[in-house]
Amino acid sequence: MTDTLSSGAVVRFRLYLIGIIIFGSILLPICPSVLSLAYAADNDDNATKDLENLSLEELMDVKVVTVSGASKFDQPVKDAPASVSIVTAEDIKHYGYRTLSDILRSVRGFYTTYDRNYEYLGMRGFSRAGDYNTRYLLLVDGHRINDPIYNTAFVGTEFPVDVDLIDRMEIIRGPSSSIYGTNAFMGVINIVTKKGSDINGMEVSGEAGGFGTYKERLSYGRKFDNGLEAIVSGSNFNSAGRSTLYYGEFDSPTTNNGIVQNADEGRYQSVFSTISINDLKLQGAYSSRAKTIPTAAWDTVFNDPRDRTIDTIGYLNLEYQYNINNLSKITSSIYYDNYHYNGSYSYPDNFNKDISQGQRLGGDVRLTTTMLDKQTIIMGGEFVDNLQQNQSTYYVQPYSVQLDDRRTSNNWAVYAQDELKILNNLILNAGLRYDYYSTFGGTLNPRMAMIYNPIDSTTIKLLYGRAFRAPTTYELYYNDGGVTQKTNPDLRPELIETYELILGQSLGLGYLLEASLFYNDIKNLITLETDPTDGLLVFRNQGNLTTKGIELQIDKQWDNKVKGSVGYTFQQTKDEQTNQDVTNSPQHLLKAKLMVPLISNKLFAGIEEQFTSRRMMSNGEFAGSFYITNLTLSSSNYIKGMEASMSVYNLFNKKYTDPAPPQNLQSAIEQDGINFRLKVTYRF
Repeated sequence: MTDTLSSGAVVRFRLYLIGIIIFGSILLPICPSVLSLAYAADNDDNATKDLENLSLEELMDVKVVTVSGASKFDQPVKDAPASVSIVTAEDIKHYGYRTLSDILRSVRGFYTTYDRNYEYLGMRGFSRAGDYNTRYLLLVDGHRINDPIYNTAFVGTEFPVDVDLIDRMEIIRGPSSSIYGTNAFMGVINIVTKKGSDINGMEVSGEAGGFGTYKERLSYGRKFDNGLEAIVSGSNFNSAGRSTLYYGEFDSPTTNNGIVQNADEGRYQSVFSTISINDLKLQGAYSSRAKTIPTAAWDTVFNDPRDRTIDTIGYLNLEYQYNINNLSKITSSIYYDNYHYNGSYSYPDNFNKDISQGQRLGGDVRLTTTMLDKQTIIMGGEFVDNLQQNQSTYYVQPYSVQLDDRRTSNNWAVYAQDELKILNNLILNAGLRYDYYSTFGGTLNPRMAMIYNPIDSTTIKLLYGRAFRAPTTYELYYNDGGVTQKTNPDLRPELIETYELILGQSLGLGYLLEASLFYNDIKNLITLETDPTDGLLVFRNQGNLTTKGIELQIDKQWDNKVKGSVGYTFQQTKDEQTNQDVTNSPQHLLKAKLMVPLISNKLFAGIEEQFTSRRMMSNGEFAGSFYITNLTLSSSNYIKGMEASMSVYNLFNKKYTDPAPPQNLQSAIEQDGINFRLKVTYRF
């Protein structure tokens, strides 16, 4: 064991050394010329000559040709019946994003909350503690990742696909139950992965960062002459985390004066592969992630490093596409998902194990047909058989079972969507889906959109949608024997209706403006709360919320590959019964980013500024507002086949907190200060 650790330490030291050597050799020669290069770029009269007169459609196509997740078929972004943001592989590299949470935190209207175990999403002023991201549908190449027990959209290190394998990420705002069913409540996040030809050989990558963080990845991809294309990749991640953390709520001699030591560790291993030939594609992923919990959540023993969660995710998805003719195709898929959760919790008199096991088998078939370039119709059906939805919790010694719940369930759906070009500049999009669940029955959800281009440089979208979120197995049936939580099998689905007006406008000189006015009406909200009669946590359909606001974003792109954006969101979410603001809902979000090629095609600087206004906590007080600055320098083509980057996160070491979920004694959880990462990737 000692020799292994020593060898690992040597390898990690070499990674640090390689990073220092590379950046030293790059930065020292160019430092005197950076200012002059920037000045020249700023004063180039021809910098925007090819972009300043582009139409809105052409400007959108510069970003990405199509989006596939909005309607289950490729369509121009400007024609999608939703507000869509695209994050590309180039963005991920130049801004140093490490997880989906990093990416989404940079996107207009999104914010995140971290309780030092999982990361939770918020969008347009809505983020409920304890919901495990169930109101977002997470897809990988169209395959549902939300698990069969908690319906979690994993956006932290537990996400099963390495971010280096992402070709682009499609963020589709608003309800999409009309085509996807449950979880497509607030939005859909579709990850489009790289193909074998994108790597075209072997790729090895190593990272070293703050808090004792290291990551290694090995990938192989190729497209062969016989049409076979394959990619296979494996990743390993280890982080020691913060060596000490302080929580004032536990500041007493009996609880180590509020100091947690060496209890913030995280690690994961993951494997991903896609193999395709002609119209047949097989994709699979597996990951296992473990995270210690330093916050003494669920009334566990403070400062006990045995408290941890382990999430294991795996799936196989086989897809076949049959082209009837040039205008029509049938796409069918069959898939298998497996999810296992293992929680370990220490209590004063015993040790608790919390286990969940979910298995899902499903299939989808859909027909997509285009008529005379004027109408695109999609019709389909889906069936899901939850083979296993088991939850158990027990104490180790003496052995005592609190919960041993074993269930199965199923649901099926039929759906249709019609995109009709009434005029060359006017599109009507309408969709409808019926879902039937063995647990609660049926639900019908529509979506409608009118998309109008009065002139080439302007797009106007008027959107309406209704969506639902089915109560999860965890919300319905989990209890721990009356220690902290109890069941509620009478839960009903949540419902949301949304109205949105979107303006896309080319301003000339390479500027593009997007503005959105939105209004959300949420009913039967499933909320984790404390029952005053017994003090136990329980999920209930409690309350109705309304959210309204405005989003603005301006993008700018130059011929010299300099590009940037500024996005602002004002949002207000209120409880309809009390007319009071809700918890964890910032009124103001500001995102600004700029990517500058310091040396053309060789060295890039990416800088981000993110502002989040104050958020109310569960005790009625506020977690303060904060600015975060991130800086990444990335290089390529200095050495053939090699890329390197250096990122500094929270550059000015801002101290800030996130509101805590109800299972915590703390009302707020302190977040990390300044952090860094060095990364080297070599392709051969």
